[in-house]
Amino acid sequence: MNANTSKEFSLLNHKPDLFVLFFTEMWERFSYYGMRAIFVLFLTASFSDGGWEWTRERALGLLGIYTSSVYLTPLIGGIIADKLLGYQKAVALGALVMTLGHAAMSLETETTLYIGIGLLIIGNGLFKPNVTSMVSGLYDKYPERKDGAFTIFYMGVNAGGFLGVLLCGFLANNLSYAWGFGLAGIFMFLGTLQFWFGRDIFENVGISPSKKVDLSDNVAKIEIKEDEVSQKVQRDRYIVVGLLAFFTVFFWWAFEQASGSMNIFARDYTQRTLTGDSAMIFKIVDVLVSTVPLLIISWVLLKLFGQTFKKISLSNIVLGTSFVSIWAIVIWKLSVIIPQQNAEIEASWFLILNSLFIIFLAPLFSKWWESKFNPSAAVKFGIGMILLGIGFGALAYGSSAIPQGAKTASVSLIWLVLAYLFHTMGELCVSPVGLSYVSKLVPPKKIGMMFGIWYLVNALGNYLAAKTGSYIDLIVEQYSMSFFFLIFTLIPGVVGLIFLVLNPIIKKLMHGIR
Repeated sequence: MNANTSKEFSLLNHKPDLFVLFFTEMWERFSYYGMRAIFVLFLTASFSDGGWEWTRERALGLLGIYTSSVYLTPLIGGIIADKLLGYQKAVALGALVMTLGHAAMSLETETTLYIGIGLLIIGNGLFKPNVTSMVSGLYDKYPERKDGAFTIFYMGVNAGGFLGVLLCGFLANNLSYAWGFGLAGIFMFLGTLQFWFGRDIFENVGISPSKKVDLSDNVAKIEIKEDEVSQKVQRDRYIVVGLLAFFTVFFWWAFEQASGSMNIFARDYTQRTLTGDSAMIFKIVDVLVSTVPLLIISWVLLKLFGQTFKKISLSNIVLGTSFVSIWAIVIWKLSVIIPQQNAEIEASWFLILNSLFIIFLAPLFSKWWESKFNPSAAVKFGIGMILLGIGFGALAYGSSAIPQGAKTASVSLIWLVLAYLFHTMGELCVSPVGLSYVSKLVPPKKIGMMFGIWYLVNALGNYLAAKTGSYIDLIVEQYSMSFFFLIFTLIPGVVGLIFLVLNPIIKKLMHGIR
């Protein structure tokens, strides 16, 4: 690596530009997961508790429409960016539309609720595929670094989800649901400003659909990939994308049980009331969970400031203001929880474990992908599916003592913790890596559209996850809770083994892409 390249990759061995997108994506995920964490709770809560007293079926039906639709509109958003707006304008417009959506939801009327959901779906379609395409554009000169870059970027996704669940839920419980929805909107707006004021750092990446990214000495390489690659080679690469997409449906089908059956398991079958020493241990863990990831992210923020403040000072000021606000809310949260004598763990608290593990493990996996031990695409996917199955195996073993048809139990929370740990490691092998390989295997002009198609996989996986999870009561009554989780142990495990067997074929179809 020469001196110029070393300077370009000056922040944690990556481009500072990547971390501007990292924080932009973080605020978007903060708003999405923060809002989603309290959405059904708000709709089903009693009027006296600030809710609307909807039935669970009606509330979950609306949530299902929303969570499926946000993975469908990126296909359209990717095409609009490719043909009309360019990635930068599409990301900024999408972020602004989502800000308006959160603002509408905070008004807490049925009309503004539907308007807000519609705006969030539209805004997400413009934002999601195109911020990912910008990450790809930043690393077109260095395809060997893309896996690591997308893994770091994915850490931003989960940092935002972690903080959103933690803080929007806290405000909803301690002030009102309107404050919870409002907080999501505030940070989405700050993220919009941070991205717009910082766009100069990206130079020509995603500036318009008609201008190519400035690839200096590597323009010829892109032209060769786009214009001179034979139809057979490109067809083979499309086959690989199709295989990865097909099997990724199975991953999300199992993984997305987190917001359904695993949440039910946490609420009804897990020991969540802690007293004495156990309560004290949990409070210590909660303090660490609330502060250590934020300290790590703040350290990255200061590093970014040191390298970019002169060039994008206004963006950095907005970003710094956002983090001061986050720290203030976290300190307030801890001042409320610590004095309490016992500890009652909310079922939703376990959902932050996935994001927490991502924050700590993503840098390690990024280093792995950049080392000489970097496995092929099929091996990564195979390992990810097997790890996912092992996580459900822990739940199957932990729930083996639950009697057939039981409606409640008090299983140790360690099994949920282990499940989320293995699921997170599996996710790091599949989700960010999948995005990276799509960007490598698809011609540059079609990347935005293909990222949109990739998110259709998420939509289908989410739908199948909800459909399968709805049979939990029937399966528990006829068989057992352990049998239910064994389904999600065996199928991902078999899919993982299929990937390992197909590895030589997939490597051949990729024609040199690593």
